[in-house]
Amino acid sequence: MNVEQKIIVALDVAEAAAAIAVVEQLPQVSFWKVGLELFTSTGPEICMQLKSRQKRIFLDLKFHDIPNTVAGACRAVARYGVDLLTIHATCGRDALKAAAEAVQQGAAQAGVKPPKLVAITLLTSISSQQLATDLKIPLELPEYALAMALMAQESGLDGAVCSPQEASQLREVCGEDFLLVCPGVRPSWVEKGEQKRSLTPAEALKAGANYLVIGRPITAAAEPELAWKRICQELAPVT
Repeated sequence: MNVEQKIIVALDVAEAAAAIAVVEQLPQVSFWKVGLELFTSTGPEICMQLKSRQKRIFLDLKFHDIPNTVAGACRAVARYGVDLLTIHATCGRDALKAAAEAVQQGAAQAGVKPPKLVAITLLTSISSQQLATDLKIPLELPEYALAMALMAQESGLDGAVCSPQEASQLREVCGEDFLLVCPGVRPSWVEKGEQKRSLTPAEALKAGANYLVIGRPITAAAEPELAWKRICQELAPVT
């Protein structure tokens, strides 16, 4: 992949019209993230509109439920022909296995390529202190993220979503064929916002990320196209 294909731009807007306006403003972007807010507002129609423009889709719905329910949801979503789909690793091993089987079934029924299913290890807005004090997890954060990624890998998933700060360890342990999708990526010239475990795009790629999810540093910039080009230029020496 060239550097542009490794960047997934987040459509963090509430309506289809606003999303398509962003897509048309950045025609060179090939991979877009549809998150919970946009999908809840528009339903699968936004996926159809993106596919009609030959765009790749990261459908970031972060499913989290009992095995039968997540399997049904994954089976339904797989029919949309999206490229990446998320599920929380904390659903547990049985739900992860059911989801992995369901995306294959749903895609086969629709005659489309199944999405790569990736597990959320830990939200990038959660710090080490919050993991211990709020969630009562006794493990150190890197150890916890690795445990979630390994469970996902053992359950037949294609990869994991992790902060850039955990990418290096996950890449070393899980191997080269395990996809690592890194949100919470922030160029050095923008504020980190709510991201607690962030790195720059170049640092994230060096750490082993396959895909970088970047939203507001591009879409909320005064000149989104220039922000996109600047990030691509900064990444060129890394790839």
